Amino acid sequence: MYARNDDIEKRSIEPLISRSNAIYLIVLIYVLDETYDNDYPFMKIIKRLAIVMLILFTGVFVFRGWIYRHISAYKSFGVREKYSVTDSSLMKLLDETEVNQDLKEISEVINSSLSLTSKQLNFTDSTNDLDPNKLVTSKTAHCVGYANFFAAVCNYQIQKHNLSQEWEATARIGHIFLLGTDIHAYFKSSFFKDHDFVIIENRVTGEAFAVDPTLHDYSGIKLVHFQKE
Repeated sequence: MYARNDDIEKRSIEPLISRSNAIYLIVLIYVLDETYDNDYPFMKIIKRLAIVMLILFTGVFVFRGWIYRHISAYKSFGVREKYSVTDSSLMKLLDETEVNQDLKEISEVINSSLSLTSKQLNFTDSTNDLDPNKLVTSKTAHCVGYANFFAAVCNYQIQKHNLSQEWEATARIGHIFLLGTDIHAYFKSSFFKDHDFVIIENRVTGEAFAVDPTLHDYSGIKLVHFQKE
């Protein structure tokens, strides 16, 4: 099933191409158009190729979440240990982050939790803490730590904003399938034997959102496609 509520994905995210670079490309294309079209006909071809590349790049960037959800699928075969937020510094950080925020919708909770996770953690493939209450200090994690941290933060906010009767976030152990192929079968390293992500599920309706906090930290993609068995 595809996670719904795409306005989660439409929130502002850090662009992969800077505004200055985009302006530079537009100006370059304009200069090519005005300067060389008459004297150098072959420049028309270069200009058109540049325009096509710019349009393709922009399209992939804008719709990268949609593209990724349609070429990949996450399957879960296990649930991680559930962590609660107990560390006072993490609680303080969460409370300070939520000042002047009234998170009434689960989409707002997901966005807020993803943002905080990306700000607090940096990826590493080395051995590190898995407990979110320790990660707030150590700040380095692989996919397991990312998933545990996001799930704990998300559940804390769900509880705080009176959504716990309906929603719960759980860290999952799973595999990523790209165009139907299990990508983990191509890696011999034990580090890539599986991948952790998070499911935020409605206890009443069964509606579920799938989030890969590690992927979000590097790409800005907020929702992934979770395929139930």
